[in-house]
Amino acid sequence: MQAGRQAGGVGVMASVDSTGLSVSGRLRSGDLLHAGLILVLLLGAWRVGGLEVSTGKVSSIEAMNGSTVLLPCTYSSCIGIKNLYFNWKYNDNGTFLKLCEAEIPTEKVEPKVHVFHERVEFVGSSKTNNISILLWNITFEDEGEYTCFARNPKEKNRNHSAIFTLIVVDQMKEVDNTLTVIIVSVLGGVIGLVILIMVIKAVVLHVLHKGNEKTKECLVSSSGNDNTENGLSGAKADNKATPKA
Repeated sequence: MQAGRQAGGVGVMASVDSTGLSVSGRLRSGDLLHAGLILVLLLGAWRVGGLEVSTGKVSSIEAMNGSTVLLPCTYSSCIGIKNLYFNWKYNDNGTFLKLCEAEIPTEKVEPKVHVFHERVEFVGSSKTNNISILLWNITFEDEGEYTCFARNPKEKNRNHSAIFTLIVVDQMKEVDNTLTVIIVSVLGGVIGLVILIMVIKAVVLHVLHKGNEKTKECLVSSSGNDNTENGLSGAKADNKATPKA
């Protein structure tokens, strides 16, 4: 009996222990799940609000030899900047030549830009998140890729870059406007034809309207004349039929 009770007690304790382990296991897995979700959300928010630089919708430009071109670049960060570092580099057959660099202490504060190229001029402004540069009197040697780079210590030194391609040509390509001229000519002809048809229609309707009015006037006048003649003939007949006293 005692052995049975002891066995039963052991069984109960075993069941309690196993239940307790399963509950604690579920709690641990739930905590891990919640921690994972929080980490994913934090990473997503960091990615969405992270630093980004952009050279605009067009990432390349054709420019004539000897002209001046703008190399555009802007930055954005949803959580703001602090000591934002940026630079421009030119890819010279695998060797990156630094054109300029600067550090923006905080938003709306203009940077002190260090320029390392005699034909480069910084034309950006931190007030508009603009870090663009001008390249003066370009030559064929200036053709290639230009990289705009930025790093934001406020985002644990998150960095981002964008590439802008410069193509130098002898002369600008003439745009063939033949198709455009044909389309405009056809549309102009169609519009002119529609207007002419509307004018002719208006004139015809006007003439028909005038003709109808004249016809009505003729019918009214002839009807009046017939009534007058009938009245006169009736009066004459009455006078003839009257006997003399």
